[in-house]
Amino acid sequence: MNTLPSISAHIDENVINKIIQDNFATLAPSFFTLTSNWFVRAYNYYKDIDKFVIIIYLIHQDLIYFRQNGVKIDYDTFYKDKSIEIKKINISDISKDLGVPKESIRRKVVELENDGTIKRVGKKIFIVRNTLYSARATNTLTEIATILHEFNKILKKEKLVTEVYSVDEIISAMKENFSYCWYQFNKFWFIYMKRWRDEIKDLEYLAIGMVVIINAVKNKEFTPKKNMRSYHKALMGSDVRGVNAMSISDITGIPRPTVVRKLKYLIDKKYLHINEKKLITFDAKDSAFQKTSKMINQNMLSLSNFIYKTFNQIRIINP
Repeated sequence: MNTLPSISAHIDENVINKIIQDNFATLAPSFFTLTSNWFVRAYNYYKDIDKFVIIIYLIHQDLIYFRQNGVKIDYDTFYKDKSIEIKKINISDISKDLGVPKESIRRKVVELENDGTIKRVGKKIFIVRNTLYSARATNTLTEIATILHEFNKILKKEKLVTEVYSVDEIISAMKENFSYCWYQFNKFWFIYMKRWRDEIKDLEYLAIGMVVIINAVKNKEFTPKKNMRSYHKALMGSDVRGVNAMSISDITGIPRPTVVRKLKYLIDKKYLHINEKKLITFDAKDSAFQKTSKMINQNMLSLSNFIYKTFNQIRIINP
């Protein structure tokens, strides 16, 4: 496909949010898959999610520069034969933006430098090409495109558009407009992570919890109503199978003793439940249920903003 048609002016961000709210059951599996897989990959890069997030944050500074200067870079150009130079690394800014204590950021930056993942010359920091290449967005692009494809199908069903674009067509369009689309995704993703970090302090908790949630979401016997409120309520306690600590460790790569310790915290805080067979299920109670409900609402508003801006840029929606 040479070009994608322009976005329909009447499909605004509020409409997109309502579509997400009303059709959450359709979008949830692909969104939760993206979330779970992203954190598993993040941990597996350096056996430390925060180190990977710091690398993504530094790469994002290049995207901000392109955005501020109206420069459009495609996927292949962005990752080909280049390193990224950041003129000055500011530990305080990284700490504030990511919600991680300054001393933790400082220590992890030194560790990344000692590992040869980044290089520092004076106040400048360079992300070497091998690091940039290893952190490329291949799998995440496919997962985002899957969400956009499912969303596009809902628009077609509700007669807001006339055509549904394939996952491959959406990936191609995002790659062509990569610097803009990835700027918008990172913007959304940093907000998403910071919300959860403010709540549970450590993203490994989220990585572990997401495995339990995915186990419930992909249970064939789980058939909730479409809208987000009903979906969230129905998901609680729906998984009678559960998952054990060893399986969570195998999936995430996080050592089993760490998984066991962090599961205990999530169970004590009533985010998760352990049944009589010592299997873990998603069944948030009391304040944990209220917090997760609030978080989902906030995150879907942010997702609406991302979808709106991305669809507008890559011209997925048919006028």
